[in-house]
Amino acid sequence: MKKSMSKHFQSVPVNKMADTFDAGIAIGKIAIKDLSILERVTFEEEAKHSHRHDRHSFFLLEEGTITLEIDFQKHIVTSPSITYIHPDQVHRTVALENIVVFSLGINNENLNSEYIQLLEDVVINAKALLLDKETFSIISEAISLCLKFSERKYDRLYNSLLKDSCNSLVALIISQYLEHSASIDKLSRFEAVTRTFRKLLELNYSTNKRPATYAEKLNISTPYLNECVKNTTGHPVSYHIHQRVILEAKRLLYHSDASVKEIAATLGYDDYPYFSRLFRKIAGMTALAFRNKNRD
Repeated sequence: MKKSMSKHFQSVPVNKMADTFDAGIAIGKIAIKDLSILERVTFEEEAKHSHRHDRHSFFLLEEGTITLEIDFQKHIVTSPSITYIHPDQVHRTVALENIVVFSLGINNENLNSEYIQLLEDVVINAKALLLDKETFSIISEAISLCLKFSERKYDRLYNSLLKDSCNSLVALIISQYLEHSASIDKLSRFEAVTRTFRKLLELNYSTNKRPATYAEKLNISTPYLNECVKNTTGHPVSYHIHQRVILEAKRLLYHSDASVKEIAATLGYDDYPYFSRLFRKIAGMTALAFRNKNRD
């Protein structure tokens, strides 16, 4: 968040995943069936509250089924599968059943810069990825190696071993997402323009609201940008701008005590009545109604 924001915005909960030997990496495995009743109740209680993590999070669901809510959208995840959650994404566990899950949390400082870019460009909005038997076996072996390295805390190159093995695991996971997404080389002109627009939007949604501004940055006309985006997604540029802004507004409404007017200003809207009308149009309810409903 911007440093100039009021203290209201500092209360957004960010769960700091427990580091392995203060390495900026959190790694672990949990089986619900192996927990005591008290441990299970505690685990489920903590998981059901919406939060963000302070790093990139990967979850390999080896057994069972889990229902996740990510940015206020529900996802039913079955095993075996991989789920990625970006540090910006608000999430919680709605329900789980007989799960065995491996988790990896890794911050930007420990993650290969190429992988960070791919996570931002390709994986961030992807759904959980189901794994075939062979792929699941390979990823499980890589996970086992990471877990073994995480236990060797007194090796002189412990941090390097852990970092390198976890980066290899992340590369393996990203490669699976890439296989299921269109290659950049195979993208049509419309798809390539849309992908670049979305990257620009993620960086500028709070300051740039006009489709023409994005068209200028891409050195194309506004009608052509709209044609590309609508052809690829079914919606015009303005739709995506509004959806991204309102998503961030929802996050702040849920996780901060800032007033709607403060949130509007933070997101670049000096015209508070206009922002209120826009929120109601997109969300189907007023901003205050959304906050009250989701905090009940």
